Amino acid sequence: MTDSQSARARSAGDKRRRLMSAAAEVVHRQGVERTTIADIARAAGVPTGNVYYYFKTKDDLVAAALAEHTGQLERITAELDRLPDPRERLKALVRGWVEQRDLAARYGCPTGTLAAELGKRSADGGLDAEAGKVIRLLLEWVEGQFRELGLPDPDGLALTLVGAYQGMSLLTNALRDPDVTVREGARLTAWLDSL
Repeated sequence: MTDSQSARARSAGDKRRRLMSAAAEVVHRQGVERTTIADIARAAGVPTGNVYYYFKTKDDLVAAALAEHTGQLERITAELDRLPDPRERLKALVRGWVEQRDLAARYGCPTGTLAAELGKRSADGGLDAEAGKVIRLLLEWVEGQFRELGLPDPDGLALTLVGAYQGMSLLTNALRDPDVTVREGARLTAWLDSL
């Protein structure tokens, strides 16, 4: 590969990454139905016509947004895995949710709101199922932490914690009150300490 071919390949990869990141951000802020390909192109700093080189349809961009959410979740959990204690990992996860309280107040949970919207749109096992896979990844990671702690019913505890997060995100958004996340985050941390 020549230097110019290599530079073009890097540029193409960079545009694709920018489009994926922009898709995740714009879809979170506006929802799937209100988001246009032009909105995502503008947020990514890519000419609208160039988007079709990377993503043929809006659904392809929504799938890219879900892939971006998956990547973000994998980066977060990899960072948390560096902590030596599973209880501290879970508490750090909760702290991360609390740190995102202003974003949750305005737009809700990125993956939860997207899963709810896609679930209403179709039940064909397509994008709605992909959104569910992102949430399943979080559940499995949380379950692994409870399992490592040696607690009974780790999958039930994971459902409780992730369900509490989804609930507090929904209420924080519906009430436009970041303090809901602060209060519920403190309650979840105390619950984790009590186990």
